[in-house]
Amino acid sequence: MPDLPADCRALLLDIEGVLYVHGEPIAGAVEAFESLRDRVESVRLVTNTSSISRRAVVDRVRRAGFEVTPDEVLTPAAMAVRHCRMMGHEKVNLMVAKSLREDLEEIALVGTDEQTDAIVLGDLGPMFSAETLNHAFRQIMNGAELIALQHNRYWERADGLALDVGAYSAALEYASGHEAVVVGKPSVRFFEMALADAGIPAGATVMVGDDIEGDVGGGLESGIASVLVRTGKYRPDLVAESGIEPTATIESIADLPGLLEASQ
Repeated sequence: MPDLPADCRALLLDIEGVLYVHGEPIAGAVEAFESLRDRVESVRLVTNTSSISRRAVVDRVRRAGFEVTPDEVLTPAAMAVRHCRMMGHEKVNLMVAKSLREDLEEIALVGTDEQTDAIVLGDLGPMFSAETLNHAFRQIMNGAELIALQHNRYWERADGLALDVGAYSAALEYASGHEAVVVGKPSVRFFEMALADAGIPAGATVMVGDDIEGDVGGGLESGIASVLVRTGKYRPDLVAESGIEPTATIESIADLPGLLEASQ
């Protein structure tokens, strides 16, 4: 397991559950974020959101009191576009919320009943249904590649935990016998993109998240020291069941500056 770097030069920070919860900043998070920006060379906010565009994510982060630029926010949609371009997919079924489609504009769209090269699976919210999944299943069986924007099993809504894209992707994978290409967390390729974008190697980077599998597990697998916060979707029983050992666990991001100071 990677140790905390003595000289941390970059931070990868999850957003929801780490910086704020439902738009309300976590106590001390804004001040900690400002302190951390002064401390490291590069900060990237790495989110698995697949329901809203990057522009909307940036707006939410700013409204919560965090000063960020659009270039500092990384989403799975950019990776999906890159993958489709690399694979030469010309026709794609976008199973994503309308609010996300502006990030996928260069992809040529097809309908659910048409032949397609790939399916991009994101958060459809209430549009997820047996009928919707069956359309996707038939396209996969006809040769379409399944591209999951992320593979989280659950996320934290205002009314509690809810199934996330990973659960629906797993159903399609099980039924079709075809494994999805995951372009968001915990995919190693997503973390590699984040490191390349930050311009800092894994050994000098720290990942911080509230998801033991997507954030911490994915970060560790990518060779990045990964810190778990006890905010957002954190649940001690789920952490114990995961079998994943974070590099460190802290109460909230407000404790991160002190943790990095102590590691020097």
